[in-house]
Amino acid sequence: MRQFSLQPGIRSVIRTWLQLSVACLLLIFTVGAGDTSARYNQLGHQMICTCGCNQVLLECNHVGCTVSTQMEGELHNALDRGDGNQLVLQNFVQKYGPTVLAAPPEAGFNLVAWIAPGIVFLLATLGTALLIRKWKLHTVPMPKEIAADPHTEAIRAKVRRETEL
Repeated sequence: MRQFSLQPGIRSVIRTWLQLSVACLLLIFTVGAGDTSARYNQLGHQMICTCGCNQVLLECNHVGCTVSTQMEGELHNALDRGDGNQLVLQNFVQKYGPTVLAAPPEAGFNLVAWIAPGIVFLLATLGTALLIRKWKLHTVPMPKEIAADPHTEAIRAKVRRETEL
C-alpha cells in the first residue's frame, strides 16, 4: 500500500481551511439560534393579547393571564416549525381575528388608518393658519368721534374733580 504524503505548506493550508469551516458553521448555528429569539420578540410585539387588556402580547402584565401564555406558546411552536413571519401572522389572524394585530396591515382599506392622521393634521394646520390670517386681515371700524357736548363735558369735569386725590 502506498501512503499519501502532503507537503507541510499544503497541510497547514488544509488545517486552516478546516478550522475556518468549523468556525463558520458554529457562527451560522449561533446566529440561527439568536434569530429565533429575535423573530419571537419581533412577532410578539406585532400582536395584541386577546384577553381584553389591549396590550402588546409580550407585554401583557395580567397576573396569571392564560390567554397570553397560550398565545406565546403557539408563537414558539410556529417558530420551532420554521414558519415564516407572514405565515405566523396569518395563522394568528385566522384564529383570533384581525384585532390580534397591533397595527393594521398597510394595504387596502386599512391604508386609511396610516394615511388619515397625517392628512387630518395637515388640514387642521392649514385651516388654523387660514383662520388666523382672516382674523388678522379683518378690520374693525373705529367708532366715530362724538361731538363735544357741553352737558357731557360738564359731567366729565365733575368726575375728574371727584376722583382726584
